[in-house]
Amino acid sequence: MSSEFLVFDHVTKRFGALTAVDDVSLSIAKGEFFSLLGPSGCGKTTLLRMLGGFERPDSGRIYLEGKDITDLPPNRRRVHTVFQNYALFPTMTIWDNIAFSLRLAKVPKAEMEEKVDAMLAMIQMSEHAWKHPDQLSGGQKQRVAIARALVDRPQVLLLDEPLAALDLKLRQHMLIELDAIHDQVGITFMYVTHDQGEAMSLSDRIAVVNRGRVEQLDVPAKIYEAPASRFVASFIGDTNFFSGEIVAVDGDYCTIQPEGFPAICAYNDRNLAVGQRVDLSVRPEKIRVTLAPPHPEKGASINVFPSTVQDIVYQGVYTKYWIKSGDMRVAALKPHSRFLLDQEKITWNDHVFVWWHPDDAYMVETQPSP
Repeated sequence: MSSEFLVFDHVTKRFGALTAVDDVSLSIAKGEFFSLLGPSGCGKTTLLRMLGGFERPDSGRIYLEGKDITDLPPNRRRVHTVFQNYALFPTMTIWDNIAFSLRLAKVPKAEMEEKVDAMLAMIQMSEHAWKHPDQLSGGQKQRVAIARALVDRPQVLLLDEPLAALDLKLRQHMLIELDAIHDQVGITFMYVTHDQGEAMSLSDRIAVVNRGRVEQLDVPAKIYEAPASRFVASFIGDTNFFSGEIVAVDGDYCTIQPEGFPAICAYNDRNLAVGQRVDLSVRPEKIRVTLAPPHPEKGASINVFPSTVQDIVYQGVYTKYWIKSGDMRVAALKPHSRFLLDQEKITWNDHVFVWWHPDDAYMVETQPSP
């Protein structure tokens, strides 16, 4: 058993023939903002429910501060959950909703008032204390639900898709508020989401879950820039995949020959040899699109491919291009860091050059030789 604050030790959970969680081991630090990220049905909510005591693992153990809590009922764990539907009591005021668990615990009145008022101040809702839930916006309800879960200082706060019911702008605002609340209270947060942006914005570390297993556990930047598998690379943001054989190795770099695409120079971070096969990931924002080829002194060390523009989507902050190069359709992003109307205009069917540095591609999986 690890000395970490929160430990899942070889945990498995089955529902009939379905293995929802498959031999998962995780260690989470005290005070960490930790996210479980994955598609619907991958097992992330089942992990959350086992920690909350709502499901029991078929095998493996769960430890909290060195204590085995696997068989404890939910009311004997200092683990609280915030659900996406808020679950506020409609007939109670906001103040009484937050005070609910303190009343159940028979906390003295003066102490209860101090704690509830402190929570209302933290979520900036003091002026709404005597309103009822139906008088609040979605974001306000979410803040009240979080305050109610935190008021008696649990060891862990579980957040199950807490922002799913909010519109885009409100979700973005709540991300900032959640981060600020976590910084203020210092409690371990375990956050479940299928939204990559949420997880990347909030988390100290992320566990990417797929088919009941953790495919990668790391800090957000490492998961995005250095994905451990093809699934992680494709699930965390957009990417272009090039699958091919190593045809040459030159020091730290190699040449990959994909099918239906010109040879690509890439950093050989897996130390592969000639004849081995690999999947290469290149993020769209790493790819430049220009009407003229790059300057000759740059061109000697980068990948440059003549291409044709097929589709364009203008999205304000950037423009996304889909470009035909060889037999492949490549996605590229052009950020609008300068005034767009003064920049060169690239349009449909233009003959362009796509290019990127060999260091900006990442080998995500090696493949068995045919």
